[in-house]
Amino acid sequence: MKTKKMCAILGNVSTFEGLSPLTENRPLDTLPFDCKYRLIDFPLSSIANANINSIFMIFNEGETRSVFDHIGGGKEWNLDSLQNSYFVYFYQDLLKQKAQGLPYYASVIDYLAKSEAEYTVFMGSNMLSSIDLRAVLTYHRAHKNKMTVVYKKMDPTKLFAEDQILDVDSAGNVAQVKTFAQTFEKEERLNLSMNTYIVQTKWLMDQLRIEQKQDGTTTLHGLLAEKVVPIQASAYEYTGYLSNIQDVPSYYQANLDMLTEKKFNDLMYKGQKIYTKRKNEVPTYYSEASKVTNSQCATGCIIEGSLESSLISRRAIIKKGAKIKQAIIMSNAQIEEDAEISYAILDKYVTVKPGVRIIGSAQNPVVIPKNQVVENDVIGGLEL
Repeated sequence: MKTKKMCAILGNVSTFEGLSPLTENRPLDTLPFDCKYRLIDFPLSSIANANINSIFMIFNEGETRSVFDHIGGGKEWNLDSLQNSYFVYFYQDLLKQKAQGLPYYASVIDYLAKSEAEYTVFMGSNMLSSIDLRAVLTYHRAHKNKMTVVYKKMDPTKLFAEDQILDVDSAGNVAQVKTFAQTFEKEERLNLSMNTYIVQTKWLMDQLRIEQKQDGTTTLHGLLAEKVVPIQASAYEYTGYLSNIQDVPSYYQANLDMLTEKKFNDLMYKGQKIYTKRKNEVPTYYSEASKVTNSQCATGCIIEGSLESSLISRRAIIKKGAKIKQAIIMSNAQIEEDAEISYAILDKYVTVKPGVRIIGSAQNPVVIPKNQVVENDVIGGLEL
């Protein structure tokens, strides 16, 4: 294996019910973010910035159409050259092979062996961040351990019941892992595992062989999480921007965070570039009647109404007299004359008829699913 070389596995097969209906027809990975990005752009960018040229992605069946549409040949993340590559695998195939008594991790082991990488990084997509994987690798090599897990000190109000909380000892190793629900000492800050690991590739291959021989778990995240304490994994503290996205309010707030200059710069421009699929479109048009305050608009939009603290994705149309406040409007939406939208998320291709009001709250934003035509007022999620 090649010294210091890394390969990567993206394995986000968890289903977050709290994100429905936004994830009914797409995986969490391809949820739009900040007008022109997708959540998967952030782990992919961390991987690209670390010069990792081989990625193995595991998704659920029926969720890959939007993934392929967004990633395409992988040009933006430097995955389209002869030396670089990415592979997509279905999680359900692991389950079928396990049910048949077959070596269900065989494809993953084969990928790891052919990568010839000394180290493997595993990442998910719900922990929105920009991690310098080269710094994590340097830390991992210095501690000479089989595994390093990345964590961040978080406010308990930003955590969910099943989140893993790490107890890190004075030597920088993980001494104990509990779920947030099991953590009774609600300190001001808790060490949240970011579901990001760097491991020795040979060790990982051995563990996968042992796991399938024992008919164990089919999730790599589950396998790695189980090994953190027994092998006393090293713990690397991440200090940049992090949003723990598991439900609609956390997704909504993560987007609105991008309207705060410091949070936006911490995620987008703090030492690493974030890459996404390129779209060559005309700039957004703002009419003389438009009024825009503390908002972001992607390319190709037409803005004739007023925007306040909102994010507007590509090719959206906001007509004269429409008032948008604290809202996320996804691509190709059309908001007609005198409509009013506050504390809401409108998915792609939504049309709001003239004069219609859609009003939610900061804690419970209203979500309008893709392709809907809204003809009646929606207040607090209820159509009137």
